[in-house]
Amino acid sequence: MEKTIEILILLHAGFGGIALLAGLVSMIAKKGRKVHKKSGLLFYYSMLISAITAMVVALMPNHENPFLFAVGIFSMYFILTGKRALKYKHKNSNLKIDRWISIVMIITGMLMIFLPIVISKSIHIILCVFALVGIVFSVWDLSLYKNPEKLKNSWLKLHLGKMIGAYISATTAFVVVNEFFPGMYGWFIPGIVGGFFIAYWIRKLKKKTSG
Repeated sequence: MEKTIEILILLHAGFGGIALLAGLVSMIAKKGRKVHKKSGLLFYYSMLISAITAMVVALMPNHENPFLFAVGIFSMYFILTGKRALKYKHKNSNLKIDRWISIVMIITGMLMIFLPIVISKSIHIILCVFALVGIVFSVWDLSLYKNPEKLKNSWLKLHLGKMIGAYISATTAFVVVNEFFPGMYGWFIPGIVGGFFIAYWIRKLKKKTSG
């Protein structure tokens, strides 16, 4: 069993490293070009494998970790919705799966906030912040799914925002594991920097579409 867990951890770390490199290439490359698409796909599948293997390890005997399992769902939410946003440019998209992904994130987010309070009578700051981010984005998703025209016009913003959000998750994991910053700072600094990066791209996109 321990050998299997060790292999899963190696897979998680290896594909996480590939995701970091592929995601960086995808962000730097000119959008819509072959390099961007190929590196974006590599980032997507690497992130999926990395997140899934982490969640499996978090359920294994003597390695149970609800915290890492919840963070895995958080990462999966961003990578899945970021990829699925590409199909929103087609007005008559089937949104059943998309709605369920957002609902699962909202339920997970509520558990991330309230379970630590019930179990340990304390608030887990990191989980609360991640949960609120996931819930806010998911509620926004569900509101857009009710308005096909607005969803169609927002597909690129959603794609860029969610994929960068997924990259922030990968970067956060790398920073925390390697202890680049003391205490809780490592959990939040990548998100703060990434948040400015998302705002930059959204503003650039607005100028391009309004120009």
